[in-house]
Amino acid sequence: MEYRSGTMNRVFIVRFDHGDDFLGGLQQVVKKEKIRNGWFHCIGALAEAEVVVGPKEPVMPPEPIWAKVDSPRELLGTGSIYWDEDDEPKIHLHTSLGDHGQSMTVCTRKGTKVYLLVELYIVEITGFNASRPWYAEGGFHRLTFGN
Repeated sequence: MEYRSGTMNRVFIVRFDHGDDFLGGLQQVVKKEKIRNGWFHCIGALAEAEVVVGPKEPVMPPEPIWAKVDSPRELLGTGSIYWDEDDEPKIHLHTSLGDHGQSMTVCTRKGTKVYLLVELYIVEITGFNASRPWYAEGGFHRLTFGN
């Protein structure tokens, strides 16, 4: 285990409307505002998304099991923002997606299309160096602390 202490800095509130690309829009805000470290919460609904529902086996690196969401689902999610070794933001988003009382909790990865509305609340964190470079042993981008 490793940890660092930081400070909350700027706070952003973003509204996504029906048909918007949620993850694409989040990437745009992060790049435009140069949010290097952050935490976010989102609430609303998605009409479409490509998600990971778990690994096939509990091994490293994991082989993800993909699922496609292709009907409106209620959305409640939380995630983090750190940049990779190529100076690109890496978003890690876990969401609970509900459909008529049935829910699934997933890692939301791509193809996110908003249904009606998504509200996004970003908290920028400063006071430490962190990034999310590729971690070959694990097969994913891992949070890593700098000096």
